[in-house]
Amino acid sequence: MRKDVRILLVGEPKVGKTSLIMSLVSEEFPEVVPYRVEEITIPADVTPEKVPTHIVDYSGTKWPDLSLLSVVPLILVGNKSDLVEHSSMETILPIMNQYSEIETCVECSAKNLKNISELFYYAQKAVLHPTGPLYCPEKKDMKPLCVKALTRIFKVSDLDNDGILNDIELNFFQRVCFNSPLEPQALEDVKNVVRKNLMDGVQHNGLTLKGFLFLHTLFIQRGRHETTWTVLRRFGYDDDLELNQDYLFPPLKIPPDCTTELNHNAYLFLQSVFDKHDKDRDCALSPDELRDLFDVFPYMPWGPDVNNTVCTNDQGWITYQGYLSQWTLTTYLDVQRCLEYLGYLGYSIIAEQESQAAGITVTRAKKIDLQKKQTQRNVFRCNVFGDMSSGKSGFLQAFLGRNFVRQKMIKEEHRSYYAISTTYVYGQEKYLLLHEVFPDFDYLTDVDMACDIVCLVYDVSNPYSFEYCAKVFKQYFMDSKTPCMMIAAKSDLPEVKQMYGCSPLEFCRRHKMPPPQSFTCNTAAEPNREIYTKLTTMAMYPHIIQEDLTSSTFWLRASVGATVFAVLGFAVYRLLLKTR
Repeated sequence: MRKDVRILLVGEPKVGKTSLIMSLVSEEFPEVVPYRVEEITIPADVTPEKVPTHIVDYSGTKWPDLSLLSVVPLILVGNKSDLVEHSSMETILPIMNQYSEIETCVECSAKNLKNISELFYYAQKAVLHPTGPLYCPEKKDMKPLCVKALTRIFKVSDLDNDGILNDIELNFFQRVCFNSPLEPQALEDVKNVVRKNLMDGVQHNGLTLKGFLFLHTLFIQRGRHETTWTVLRRFGYDDDLELNQDYLFPPLKIPPDCTTELNHNAYLFLQSVFDKHDKDRDCALSPDELRDLFDVFPYMPWGPDVNNTVCTNDQGWITYQGYLSQWTLTTYLDVQRCLEYLGYLGYSIIAEQESQAAGITVTRAKKIDLQKKQTQRNVFRCNVFGDMSSGKSGFLQAFLGRNFVRQKMIKEEHRSYYAISTTYVYGQEKYLLLHEVFPDFDYLTDVDMACDIVCLVYDVSNPYSFEYCAKVFKQYFMDSKTPCMMIAAKSDLPEVKQMYGCSPLEFCRRHKMPPPQSFTCNTAAEPNREIYTKLTTMAMYPHIIQEDLTSSTFWLRASVGATVFAVLGFAVYRLLLKTR
């Protein structure tokens, strides 16, 4: 909504521009009229739209550049109606119809105070609720941008995605837009108007998209633009029918050393969005279902690489877990993009929150977690280092349940350098975000080194593979407080001696690291996930003494908890689907 309105009165000398302003202010016709009056401001509390209004009297000998006025709404005013016996509207209306910039025509009299308040109300209304962006008089129909915006609003409001706004959805829509639900009879009257004028505007006693668009066309044609504008602005649109930047990107302060996560309410909202688009209830989104979900976006936000970043089913479709994981990753890596996406989905409206920022948790600084030796964070980042062909990509894909055979089917152009999924540590579900760091030893950035745990991967069958891991550790992480783990990848292949000053096992002992963890993704079934539980545990509890890290009892407790809760978590979700 605009913060104020400026009205400029333009016309030939002696037509009564100054008189109109003075009659409005004093509520009587002035006996003496000056050449012009200074700009006046009508306070917000005395205007119908509750917006401050500035009125400017233009009394120059030359007209202003009217080309500049073509971008603002115009009102044609016939003053001194007290001097004629007949209305001039029949002459004026053809001119109004010829120029779409003209919002309306008004006959008035400064002397008799006829239509003075109405004139300035119409002018204010023309600015705040202009017809131009919404409606084409020549075609007698809404403009494409208006149709596009209202279509998105309909789809966001269609909470069960059945293509119809039922009474519950209509009342919710009415309440969030106008702060009051419709009475049952009023709701029925609205549907009857649509039924009378449109064959397929009402189906199953609910309003279809065609019916919804028809209603707004009717509002505009009857001069009730403010109704449509109220809806558009409530759903984030500006005067150009683009989503407002303030709506898409609400302020969110993120102090240094803090991360961003979705909170419980945001996850519930995203679960409901998944649920309404998972038509076949298979806990995965087919390509058509995914396109339907993102139909309210101006572009497709997820590319083919997302399918190689999160868990998918056997058909390659993003699962429920994978869907939430991708949202978690976006929130962690690019929270502004997450706010934008939530805005397109209408989070603040549907969840009845002030803005999308209400769905974000900013964690406390990591250094405080280290001091207190505990954390409330749910997302942990693991940066994966290793030389070329050491097995880093395979390590990431194995986390998503893909063995070597499935990994070979991934196209190079669809490759992802991230992998995210859930693990369970002592019964707590946590997200582990793996990031494959490009093996350029001389150009490691702060982002490459900022993480909760470091994973150093070497190929047991390549005698020169371990050297890179050792150099990275000694150069960047030996003196840091970030825990590190060595991964002996491709353990299904014959192990060879590493051409380094000491063996990987001895290296880990010297630097008080856990022993190298054997790993392979060349398995018949899904690769073992135990290593990822260990990584998450180390990320959560970096202060744990070394003896605990290397004890089999410690890892057994964590691994058993992970297995039990992973099975229970998915079973509970399937049960919820069945009961629904």
